[in-house]
Amino acid sequence: MNSITSDLHTHTKYSHGANTPAEMYAAALQSGLTLLGFSEHSPRPQGFDYLHEYRDHLNRHLPDYVREVLALKAAPQSGVNGPCRILFGMEMDWLEGEEAFTRTACAAQDFDYLIGSVHFVGRWGFDDGATPWKQASQEQCEAWYAAYFDAWEDMLRSGLFQIAAHPDLIKIFSVERFHIWLHKAESRARIRRCLLALRDAGMAMEVSSAGIRKACREIYPAPPIMQMAAELGLNISFASDAHGVDDVGYGLARLASYAGSFGFREHVFFERGRMERLPFLG
Repeated sequence: MNSITSDLHTHTKYSHGANTPAEMYAAALQSGLTLLGFSEHSPRPQGFDYLHEYRDHLNRHLPDYVREVLALKAAPQSGVNGPCRILFGMEMDWLEGEEAFTRTACAAQDFDYLIGSVHFVGRWGFDDGATPWKQASQEQCEAWYAAYFDAWEDMLRSGLFQIAAHPDLIKIFSVERFHIWLHKAESRARIRRCLLALRDAGMAMEVSSAGIRKACREIYPAPPIMQMAAELGLNISFASDAHGVDDVGYGLARLASYAGSFGFREHVFFERGRMERLPFLG
């Protein structure tokens, strides 16, 4: 049995995932989870667009997502490790100049928790393909890294969210160049400011196995950021960022070992906005 049996970041076919909430829940029961958080993507306004855009599909089916997740939450089932509770959440994009839009989306439902994330630098969805990164210089990449963490700090200071998703997602297509930037003192100082803002907001930092499945082949966040988080006494949560049944609970044992190596011994979840703590063995 994994020392971690909770996964707080998952998606469904109602955005760009592959499966229904019921199918994701069945996978959670089979994999031994005792806590599954649904955190479908939030709607986005026009102008913040992906090449493979799913906005219209999500907008049409958002009521289906809400109805189906709440139905599952109301009738919990038992799996390999006993009862598996459902938490109702959403992953909200932090978008430059759109705080009012985001605040409205955050208040649209009675969520257990909200995940804040940055997928756009300006109006560019930077995780929507590797081509721009392959064509960019180290200097250009470093400008994007700085802009990302500046946006991330604004998101953290907004007071809207309980969990900060995949902290260094910006490394997804340029991990070697990211580590060159991360080694610089001014870069560490910028990230430290972010982590202090996260702590002051009473949030948790997500530790995610999604990066292992992505081009960077590295857990989010990278070891230097984990070390800073440990020194600052941050709360952490665990997630797979699953977009299909095969991803549910992915890599949780590895995440436990990773976080434990930095001295973490607890992780958290949120129910109706209230933080709860769980121990784990690293």
